[in-house]
Amino acid sequence: MEGGEITALHVHLGIELGDTSMTQHSDLEEPTRKMTINTPVTPFTFAFHNLTYSIKSRRKIKLPGIVCQKAAKVIHAPSSEGKMLLNDMSGEAREGDILGILGPSGSGKSTLLDALANRISTESLKGSVTMNGEILEAGILKMISAYVMQDNLLFSMLTVKETLMFSAEFRLPRSTSKSKKMARVQAVIDELGLRNAVNTLIGDEGHRGISGGERRRVSIGVDIIHGPILLFMDEPTSGLDSSCAFMVVKVLQRIARSGRIVIMSVHQPSSRVVGLLDHLMFLSQGEAVYYGSPTNLSIFLLDFGHPIPENEDRTEFMLDLYRELEGVPGGTQSIVEFNKSWQKAQKGSTFDSDYSKGLGGLSLREALSACILRVNHIYGDVNGTAETSAISEFANPFWVEIIVLAKRWLRNSKRMPKWFILQIGGVVFVGSIIASLFWQLDKTEGGIQERIGFFAFIITTIFFGCTDVLAVFLQDRYIFIRETAYNAYRRSSYVLYRSIIAIPQLFILSILLASITFPSVGLDGGYSSFLFYFFAIFASFWAGNSLVSLVSGLVSQVMLGYIIVMPCIGAFLLFSGFFIQRNRIPSYWIWFHYVSVVKYPFQAVFLNEFDNPSLCLVEGVNKSCLVTGSDIVTKLDATDLGKWSCLWITVSLGVFFRILFYLSLLFGSNNKRK
Repeated sequence: MEGGEITALHVHLGIELGDTSMTQHSDLEEPTRKMTINTPVTPFTFAFHNLTYSIKSRRKIKLPGIVCQKAAKVIHAPSSEGKMLLNDMSGEAREGDILGILGPSGSGKSTLLDALANRISTESLKGSVTMNGEILEAGILKMISAYVMQDNLLFSMLTVKETLMFSAEFRLPRSTSKSKKMARVQAVIDELGLRNAVNTLIGDEGHRGISGGERRRVSIGVDIIHGPILLFMDEPTSGLDSSCAFMVVKVLQRIARSGRIVIMSVHQPSSRVVGLLDHLMFLSQGEAVYYGSPTNLSIFLLDFGHPIPENEDRTEFMLDLYRELEGVPGGTQSIVEFNKSWQKAQKGSTFDSDYSKGLGGLSLREALSACILRVNHIYGDVNGTAETSAISEFANPFWVEIIVLAKRWLRNSKRMPKWFILQIGGVVFVGSIIASLFWQLDKTEGGIQERIGFFAFIITTIFFGCTDVLAVFLQDRYIFIRETAYNAYRRSSYVLYRSIIAIPQLFILSILLASITFPSVGLDGGYSSFLFYFFAIFASFWAGNSLVSLVSGLVSQVMLGYIIVMPCIGAFLLFSGFFIQRNRIPSYWIWFHYVSVVKYPFQAVFLNEFDNPSLCLVEGVNKSCLVTGSDIVTKLDATDLGKWSCLWITVSLGVFFRILFYLSLLFGSNNKRK
């Protein structure tokens, strides 16, 4: 359906899904499904005008060497001159069409796509993005659009159906029944041609799963499950063979024909893929060298004085042509200027089409709601229950998001139990070694010192053992960014969910470690002392897990996270009061002693063992007590806080780190260029 074929503001739309001529691909064959919708609709035109984006470049400054024989030192400083990434870009994409953005690497394809999808800071980007003549606000754009990244970011141990179902639970409101969500998922599966892979795992390098083309289509399905009007695709055919690439774009064509707008960047498409695109925009160094339909490309090149040779692929010829121009003086300026004049000369090719001048008396939000209702009809939701999800910021309350996140984690984890089993095995192994090394310590002066060393070692081991959280979160980091970028769920819900699922795991690890070490080392105090010892270990696990979670929210690489967290834990141990007592720490470092997260659990288990005036550690000749537990507490200068205060401070520090983790995700994962 070409945009120019729509001649009325309100039309009766007959939509036929399942049209495909690809009989050689059984996974895309489906029975024709017709659905006539007598819903008044507004044909949409998404337009962008004079988009300009530049970044400040850095200039080199040479400083003379101190000695003349030495080479001058080169430093980089910000320059007032900027590098132009987009230069006065304008165009439009109409309802039912696919706009393909083409060009070699570095031409500005991904930058333009990011600009259209509001993934560039408004302080840096100049120009406007409109829908039918009205400025498209960032909040509305986020609610009616989806951005499918080049990488297939999916949970490997979920099936295709489960992946799409969890996406439906995130993106469709709680008022939508389970059966309607399932029907929506089934409709998307049929639309994407994934019926043969419904119950197959997504898979990864270590687990066999669906093919690359199917994985790409699942990525598309995750983002269209709520029926977005705008679909941005970052090189959806990248890494696929010609046949798979054609299947993916055929699916996108079917999605566009159902009443959506698809804008995609393509690196080097085949002629079959180009034949599925409605409009092309060729870019060179951030400027348009051609904008129009594929059929007009031959005429454009003929008018430019470079006719396409016989039997030559028009797209490859065009790309080769302006690549050559980029290497000569003046570059592609001649073809850029010719494109502007040629566009103006073409009838009906101006960017301000009849459909981009107004909405027929409807506000943009009202028109978009009507369009969302129409898309819901396509998926069989005749009551339009999913409409509310498109006009509200989030589809569900936070507690529903937490439940869905936890369900997905449980489903994914139960098929990969090895990770938690290794954690349990590691705790049992380390606990057994510690127990055998510190077996039944006596109450001599040496035994007392060994007990204090045991407490410092086990608390520090717990904190170092929590560093595995780095790999766990960073593995899912980009899935989290993709899902929260378009309001699948709140960042606060994600932090709460991670905190909730951590508690039972840490509880099991704590009870194992406490049960192995407490009786083996011969700690005093009986059942009540063991219970507090267990709570102190649990609080240590909680604080350590929270601390490492915070670091994982601040960095994007596992190794960088280890480089940060290891020295931090070492510094906390150094100032905990074990190596140097509190009263001997220099005044300018005493603040670090109180911010040390290791100090409080270490002091808690120490006081639990020794803070008892009736505890006699060294007896005299007449059974007189030479050293009591209180004497050891005083000697170590651990009298500033009680054991329960230390325990609650440890728990509070864990909560504080979780809050900082949330802030790091809130301000550090907006996925926008500056």
